[in-house]
Amino acid sequence: MAERKQDAFTVTDRRLFTVDGEPRQETREEEKVAPEAVKPAAKTEQMPAPETAAKAEEMPAPPTSAEQQEQADAYRKSTKDMDRKVELSGQSSKDLEMTFERFLASLYMSAMLQLGLMHEEGGQPRVDLLGARQTVDTISLLAEKTKGNLTAAEQNFLHNALYELRMAYVEVTNALARPPQQATGTNPIKR
Repeated sequence: MAERKQDAFTVTDRRLFTVDGEPRQETREEEKVAPEAVKPAAKTEQMPAPETAAKAEEMPAPPTSAEQQEQADAYRKSTKDMDRKVELSGQSSKDLEMTFERFLASLYMSAMLQLGLMHEEGGQPRVDLLGARQTVDTISLLAEKTKGNLTAAEQNFLHNALYELRMAYVEVTNALARPPQQATGTNPIKR
């Protein structure tokens, strides 16, 4: 078999923001390049798949770095204003901070509502098995993607929530699959 020639390639970090959420210096410099200086790419004979081309047409252009920075600044200002109002009402703004445990608790509660095991006060339980399945799968995806990056408490909370939700899902789906049972102590009518 003939050996294939390997082409060298360059890896370029194209992320717009640093870990701290600040715009990267490289993206600021790219914005300064005049549009006339950018040459169009040469056309290739390979056409994108029809569904890919349709999706590209439907997607709006992403916001510029300047727009993203402006929006991030506005969000921070709005958050500070809200925190001040919360503090004035006698509560702690720390109670509003999103943590990993609170995020998981939110997903856990959503799944329990979707399974019909919890409901709003005065309301009737509603079962949404597809929604519950997606929520459980989301938590499972989080467990996979965050492996090695969680504290012991976060890891424990995640695994316990996932275990309980999987068990609840199986119980609810099994209960719904069973035919209704007759109440005990009643005699069926014989003809």
